[in-house]
Amino acid sequence: MEITLINRTNQDVSVYASLFQKIAKSAEKILELPEDYELSVTFVRSQTIHKINRDYRNVDRPTDVISFAIRDDEDDFISEEEKDLGDIFININYCKKQAKEYGHSYDREMGFLFTHGMLHCLGYDHMCEEDEKVMFALQDQILDPIISRK
Repeated sequence: MEITLINRTNQDVSVYASLFQKIAKSAEKILELPEDYELSVTFVRSQTIHKINRDYRNVDRPTDVISFAIRDDEDDFISEEEKDLGDIFININYCKKQAKEYGHSYDREMGFLFTHGMLHCLGYDHMCEEDEKVMFALQDQILDPIISRK
């Protein structure tokens, strides 16, 4: 998977390129995905993601991660030419806050947010309990071997 990192913060995020690649490789293997998908990840702060959340989701508050999937459902057809899965926006402020709240490392939380966003871009969702169980189990299966919870 080709992952493009876009940084709209003053924090060095280049260190996450290798982590995200490991996660993508894990997802490719587990989900039997082709390797030539593309995904962009934009790192933002709370104020920016608040605006995105308000303008595109009509939710007037910041959040931790937002995904804009090219395909809306895991069963949607992607043509041979279509390799772009979508865009993920990660809020680095929430990443730090949630890592502390959940008692794990900043790297683990960053990996979790990427994995969560990537699965959304692959068509997974958690709007109902059954779908949530599937998506959250996949998150653990993809991420746990790469970076521990503690």
